[in-house]
Amino acid sequence: MRRAIVIDTDPGQDDAVAILLALALGERFDLRAITAVAGNVAVAQTAANARRIVELAGHPGLAVHAGCAAPLVLKLETAEFVCGPDGLDGAGLPPPALPPAGGHGVDTLVALLRAAAPASVTLCMLGPLTNLALALRLAPDIGPRIDQVVLMGGAMGLGNMTPAAEYNIYADPHAAAVVLGAGLRVTLIGLHLTLTAIASHAQVARIGALATRAGRAVHGMLTRPRAGGLGSVGHPMHDVCVIGFLAWPELFTGRDCFVEVETGAGPLRGRTTIDWHGRLRQPANAHVLDRIDAAPFFDRAIDALARLP
Repeated sequence: MRRAIVIDTDPGQDDAVAILLALALGERFDLRAITAVAGNVAVAQTAANARRIVELAGHPGLAVHAGCAAPLVLKLETAEFVCGPDGLDGAGLPPPALPPAGGHGVDTLVALLRAAAPASVTLCMLGPLTNLALALRLAPDIGPRIDQVVLMGGAMGLGNMTPAAEYNIYADPHAAAVVLGAGLRVTLIGLHLTLTAIASHAQVARIGALATRAGRAVHGMLTRPRAGGLGSVGHPMHDVCVIGFLAWPELFTGRDCFVEVETGAGPLRGRTTIDWHGRLRQPANAHVLDRIDAAPFFDRAIDALARLP
């Protein structure tokens, strides 16, 4: 049975590969819509990037809705220094042929979930959690319609935006606190796992050998010049792990934990305190993954991407 999913995203190279993987695994996933959020770049660009990706994958009819243009409280801090000016540096993709669909991304989430059966939709959160947090605040009745939320965000150790924080949580810590406090079934995939899911040079070369438009775009994104020595060993595939976990859960391990987000504006902004050993004696609010069997993960992902045009 195909799993009904919605992808909320701020593409971003690894977001792009995650969307492509979900579309390549059409026998597993019924991708109902994509909602874009401000994050790696401004929301108009993330929505355009999502359209570029679905068109590349041969799914021009898939709806992409632009959502929130700024975090709930704090000022938006984008990440062009990593992703490039348009967020998809290296992809070599033309502008989208079609604009995003009408309707705000938050309204789209609310309408989709209200129309769904209880516990029937999985939300794949690849960027800041602003759209979902606002949807939960505006329409708390949607919670029971969500089967689970699988999000890439946080870290058990050091961050990548600051020493304390991973980018997606740093970008909108208040939204992350709302989502983690909503009583939902949450699976959290943080940097402590995704930085072990590094596409090696040999695996990137396998992607480059695919005689497809998607293969060329992915290879270009993974081999682009990166600032500050990023990617010297290989390329982390952070957001791809969200789709990989849903497709192949047997490749991942983790445990239920209490996770708290620092929402202050100081140097700990966006820190995720993951109570791995239960020292705080608080009820768990997330299933935190900590390990991935990376070799079969990449083998399966590359085989799937080879199906795309």
